[in-house]
Amino acid sequence: MRSKCLPAMLMVILQLVLAAPTATAHESCAAAGSETFKTIDIPGATFVSASGIGPDGDIVGRYVAGGVTHGFLLSGDALTTIDVPGASFTAARGINRHGHIVGNYTSAGAGHGFLLRRGRFSTIDVPGAIATGAFGINPRGDIVGTYVAGGVNHGYLLSGGAFNAIDVPGANSTLPFAINARGSVVGEYDRAGVAHAFLFSGGSFVSLDVAGASRTAGRGINPRGDIVGEYDESGMTRGFLLRVGTFSAISIPGATLSNALAINARGDIVGRYITDGISHGFVLCQ
Repeated sequence: MRSKCLPAMLMVILQLVLAAPTATAHESCAAAGSETFKTIDIPGATFVSASGIGPDGDIVGRYVAGGVTHGFLLSGDALTTIDVPGASFTAARGINRHGHIVGNYTSAGAGHGFLLRRGRFSTIDVPGAIATGAFGINPRGDIVGTYVAGGVNHGYLLSGGAFNAIDVPGANSTLPFAINARGSVVGEYDRAGVAHAFLFSGGSFVSLDVAGASRTAGRGINPRGDIVGEYDESGMTRGFLLRVGTFSAISIPGATLSNALAINARGDIVGRYITDGISHGFVLCQ
């Protein structure tokens, strides 16, 4: 493994203005034309998280209503609930430019990944695993995610119908979350009880640590190689954007938690934040 920590990176706080904080619909980032922050709240939901964004601004995620977790697709102002038939839990995690969606669901107490393509669900299960989740998909249809085997979380790449392991050498667990068109993968790994972000590209792993953070996790990557994620510092969780070697913190005023979960080719970012104990989704149009 080639490991490179980045302790000297500049931290820049992005001061976000909460525009329309109770908005229930997402206005197209392309139509916004400038940096705009929008909250994503779904009527009747007690929890909302936006976890994936396509190049045209379509957003996927999950919400909780009536104690049940559902996936969702937000396209313009149109909200579509995503529920795997027979599942007690469904979460949409990633979307590519073709509109193919990946995520995870629970049925009969077991966790599975899924691919939703042209209105049809396909289950993703790593052979021999007791649980599988799918988190990222690129334009080629390559999928990354996690599976549990032997009590350990492992990463995988599903490409051309074949599963390939993604495990950071020496790590206690590896969690890939996103893959871009070039095949670069970002995620999180644990070693000796400390979580680090990683970039896996060209067969090599690079560790990414926000300076001074007790935990750093990679969550999304776009075609340019811009990376988003989250980090913990002084008891606070914030999102980050890593672009051209510089970390910028995504800190939402008044929030007790902010994270960044995906970024598209335009640089639009989605994630979630918590205020007054309530989780909201957001989109930051660049």
